Amino acid sequence: MRLEGKVAVITGADSGIGQASAEAFAREGADVAVTYHTDKDGAEETRRRVEAAGRRAFVAQADVSDPASVQALFDGAARALGAPDLLVANAGMGMSGMPVAEMDDAKFDQVIRTDLMGPLWCARAFIRARKAAGGGGRIVFIGSVAGHLPTAGSAPYGMAKAGVNSLVRSLSRELAELRINVNAIAPGLIATPMTQERLDDPEKRGKSMEAIPWGRPGRPEEIAGLAVFLASDAADYVTGQTWTMDGGLTMNWGGA
Repeated sequence: MRLEGKVAVITGADSGIGQASAEAFAREGADVAVTYHTDKDGAEETRRRVEAAGRRAFVAQADVSDPASVQALFDGAARALGAPDLLVANAGMGMSGMPVAEMDDAKFDQVIRTDLMGPLWCARAFIRARKAAGGGGRIVFIGSVAGHLPTAGSAPYGMAKAGVNSLVRSLSRELAELRINVNAIAPGLIATPMTQERLDDPEKRGKSMEAIPWGRPGRPEEIAGLAVFLASDAADYVTGQTWTMDGGLTMNWGGA
């Protein structure tokens, strides 16, 4: 098992990519701190899956847009499971249909605090924990192809995800001496609760599939598999990179 004996903190693990990652990490031998914002039932289902894989689970409500909540999460996870070795900063929110000229300041602040500052605050708490433990560890941010593709109507989301890509590069240099690897995954359209409305609408789904050469949405389990690799010793020489996983969407964007 590639993550045997490790402790992972996975934010937003109540559904979608976070839930799939928690299950995959547990199957590879990691104990998992599962966080949720509002979906406690989803988080408890993730706990069940982790424990069914024979690993320990710790469930905590956390608001990644609040640095105090993030620090409380890491303190609680350390008490329950031990010092974290791995971080998957997955929690986030989407937005669409809000041109910059019509943008509400409160909405802008919410998106930036959740999708950019949240990963930063999670990384800060993780780094502090790893320094206290003597170094080592791996950080995987879950970003988006929106970090490098045009995002008309959702500029703050694209800004936040582009910022995560920049954070990956900066942290990879800051943390090299501590031997903390830092990478990100930029998924395309993945079948999760966040995208369910688009996929359920025949017109929207059809338009989306036309833009994806592979002709289907991705599965959370596929992103989780890449996250496992980046969290494992097999990726020891990988840092500072954003890995795009989108069925060819980015390659097709100019002609879509």
